[in-house]
Amino acid sequence: MTDGRGQLWLAVATLLLAGVMQTGCATLTTPQREDAQRIAGSARSTQVDCTNADACALHSPLHDLAARALAESTPESPRHHAVLLDKGPDALLARIHLIRSARRSIDLQTYIFDEDDSAQLVLDELQAAAFRGVKVRLLLDQLSALEKISTLAALSGLHVNFQLRLYNPVLDRARLSTPMYAVASACCWRTLNRRMHSKLLLVDDAIGITGGRNYQDDYYDWDAAYNFRDRDLLIAGPVARAMAANFDAFWNSRRSIPAERLGDVARYLRARGVPPPPHQPYRKPARVRALLAEVGDPAVIRERFIAPGLAVHGVQFIADLPAKHRRNVIDENAAPASDVLQQIIAAAHDEVLLQTPYLVLSKPAQQMFRRLHQQPDPPRVLISTNSLASTDAFIAYAISYKYKRRYLRDFGFEIHEFKPFPADAPFELGPTGADLDDVAETAPAPRRKPTRRERRLAQRGLQNSPGNETSALRGMLGSSGSLPVRLKRAGIRMGLHAKSMVVDGRVGVVGTHNFDPRGDTYNTESAVVIADPAFAQMLAASIRRDMQPGNAWVIGRRDSSPLFPGIEYNLARISEHMPLFDLWPIKYATSYEFVPGPGCVPPPSPFAANFRDCHEPVGDFPQVDLGLKWLGVRVFTAFGSGLAPIL
Repeated sequence: MTDGRGQLWLAVATLLLAGVMQTGCATLTTPQREDAQRIAGSARSTQVDCTNADACALHSPLHDLAARALAESTPESPRHHAVLLDKGPDALLARIHLIRSARRSIDLQTYIFDEDDSAQLVLDELQAAAFRGVKVRLLLDQLSALEKISTLAALSGLHVNFQLRLYNPVLDRARLSTPMYAVASACCWRTLNRRMHSKLLLVDDAIGITGGRNYQDDYYDWDAAYNFRDRDLLIAGPVARAMAANFDAFWNSRRSIPAERLGDVARYLRARGVPPPPHQPYRKPARVRALLAEVGDPAVIRERFIAPGLAVHGVQFIADLPAKHRRNVIDENAAPASDVLQQIIAAAHDEVLLQTPYLVLSKPAQQMFRRLHQQPDPPRVLISTNSLASTDAFIAYAISYKYKRRYLRDFGFEIHEFKPFPADAPFELGPTGADLDDVAETAPAPRRKPTRRERRLAQRGLQNSPGNETSALRGMLGSSGSLPVRLKRAGIRMGLHAKSMVVDGRVGVVGTHNFDPRGDTYNTESAVVIADPAFAQMLAASIRRDMQPGNAWVIGRRDSSPLFPGIEYNLARISEHMPLFDLWPIKYATSYEFVPGPGCVPPPSPFAANFRDCHEPVGDFPQVDLGLKWLGVRVFTAFGSGLAPIL
């Protein structure tokens, strides 16, 4: 007989589903979908503004470099040019430049595509490319694919050279309201959780950009409140062909659905037709003009992307396939990203330098790090991650906080937690559009109502923080689980979002994988692995910059209690191992600030005998005005360990 709780859950889900159906979620018939497709197809322009063979592409030194790399490559000796994109504005400039320089094709794949200034600029450039004769394919994950149905409808009928598909849609919709999200969670939890986290911009199958950035202002230093410290890699050469093959696998997957075939977009098209091409006025047009002034300047492009680049060898693109989302994955090559990354770490001899925004490890990863630490001469493991003050994912941090003892004692991690106001970071104030008054050094952060953007994101129940790459769980919990916490001072804060790794100073990795359980199991991920010491050292320098004392706090063991320290430690350890009721209030580790002094240069490891001579404790959550968030941290620390696999 059905359990009573199951009957209640089924009844609630049925009522929710019935309510959603009444608001227009009923499945369309096949003729109705075909009608919507016909409307979109007949509206697509066939006008091409350029008859030149190169589609009137902007001349690009990067294209010249890619052509030379391809011409000089052989199967035995491929040639590549690699550039780290650390600065947000440069990452956007590189994208716009490459789109304008495209001659044949542009493939763009991403998890988040907003409709703010940076995303609108990219969208404008993609439309212009289609009209000058370039084939444009835009593949977006459903959960954060644009904001308005009208935008999706307009793009579906824009031009014969422009195609838009959404990956793994739930409930036959492009957009999910909060009630629909609840229904999807009840009926389709498995589908809802399996997301396309892969990110790629590929131009002419010759030059690609991949890494952590989505398409939203806070990834390019264009947000006036919160921006991400992120990293991309621009790579030119034969590896672009592997990127193209992976994109094709996603594009041709049965999970990638043309926007006009989804219920809400199809209804819009049948009721109103194809709206005009989407464009809304820029919120800060001056910064858009400033960036566009540099797009066609060869001197700027050479200075930003040619001069700092490297000729590299040992380049490999590792990427999951859509087959990872099958119920029974038979193809062992469907999900190589996690396995390859773990193999690289497991082979370390001297040092692992790992940067991830969310330090929540899967069980296989924990077992690997434990084995690594148990070796007779284990490698040093340095971690760059977010603090509670900088993170955009409060729940993920709370779970990580639970396991600080394990990370330090069992895995030997040296953890550096990013500060929300780093002293030295690749960040530019000007593009944010913020007034200087917004960055006061000591002003307390006033209590305020949520902004219109925050209210909109919370209402959507999806992307509830600036650029938050939410799981299905975070979407259900809403803004309380994802918005950055309130701080004791005001200013434009930064949060870490880069996903990178260097092993033994010889192998560097830049990609989309957060080194977390979601990346192992639910999300598709991708990364570029470069086994080149010069590149690895350049990447290591970038990561170490984020770990400098002015940019990060270091996590170390808390000073022992003068009374019964052994008992206190064992009680904390027992409490940590409990999946529920981890209620012991005193944790093993806390945050420390570097204090310069004799013998303190360079800053000693948290395991060094003189660590406390050079550091002072600043509490578990420095700079955070906790309020009720303290209770939230304790609740998720105590009861939330079961959530780790889906964070």
